[in-house]
Amino acid sequence: MDSNGKRDVTYLINEVSRRVELSQKRIREYEKGGLIKPAREPRTNNRRYAEADISQILRIRELIHEHGFTVACLRYFLASAPCWAIFNCAKKEACTAYNNPRIPCYDVAKKAAGRGGLKDCNNCPIYLNRDVKTMPLLLKS
Repeated sequence: MDSNGKRDVTYLINEVSRRVELSQKRIREYEKGGLIKPAREPRTNNRRYAEADISQILRIRELIHEHGFTVACLRYFLASAPCWAIFNCAKKEACTAYNNPRIPCYDVAKKAAGRGGLKDCNNCPIYLNRDVKTMPLLLKS
């Protein structure tokens, strides 16, 4: 449910596949590769995609198919760069994570939300790839 008490709209993989112009198999590969994590229906275990998931899939598709990233490269990028940079966030100046660029965005969000953290972070590609080993992208001379 959203903040207004309305049920969040979600979509099955076949609907998402048409919207993002990718095969269902490719979307499942993104999930298997740790790039997305759709919710699951408790009774049927069907994947359910929210608008945020669809936006992430579109950006991932762009990075892979238009900019030449591999899934492995994209996972490294997700673990190394801030979310607002990867997902071209239009509201980044108002984001707590943007103002704390050296701390992972999911840690900043958790502190801002209190002890429980934010449930959206658990499905974010940045959070999903937090254990990928990285090295500093820019080294000091």
